Amino acid sequence: MSRAERAGGAEPGRPSEEREHAVLREVLDWIRHLLVAVLVGLLLVLFVVQRNEVIGASMEPTLRTGDQLIVEKVSRLFGDFGYGSIVTVDAQDLPGHVGEKNIIKRVIGVAGDTIEIRDGAVYRNGVALVEPYVHGQPTNEGVPAFSKVTLAKDQLYVLGDNRAVSLDSRRFGPIDKSRVIGHVLIRFYPFDGFGVP
Repeated sequence: MSRAERAGGAEPGRPSEEREHAVLREVLDWIRHLLVAVLVGLLLVLFVVQRNEVIGASMEPTLRTGDQLIVEKVSRLFGDFGYGSIVTVDAQDLPGHVGEKNIIKRVIGVAGDTIEIRDGAVYRNGVALVEPYVHGQPTNEGVPAFSKVTLAKDQLYVLGDNRAVSLDSRRFGPIDKSRVIGHVLIRFYPFDGFGVP
């Protein structure tokens, strides 16, 4: 009778190999789950939401430097931007924004609207806008060619809330919707300012 037969048929060293295989399977399973989580995170950041930090005073007092925002990027795919929406805009090549990657502005006009800046106010299709977010600041004209414009298809007219310092459509004209990165959903920091801006 062989040793293996005397030991009930078990080969020496087999339990150790099985343990090693089990550990390897566990490690590979963890790696697979981590890769899936990283991939899902990347897809969310690229196509669904992103975090933005406010830099500059152009949206004060609504948004201040250092505010942390969650921006959703789905609505831009449908081009549905309502009046008053706060959006992030790709600022590359926009006059006055050399070196800036993104800016944050408020949507004032959409395709087909006629926007006019006069007498310290903003008019949309001949009606003066009520803009509580500017806190009584007058809206001065910018470049004369952009002080009265009718927006073409796929164009938006955007302004900052701090009209005295904002470099916006008064300076660079209407923007194409394709420049919009996303719509600001919520401010999550500072915590005492948490909420929809």
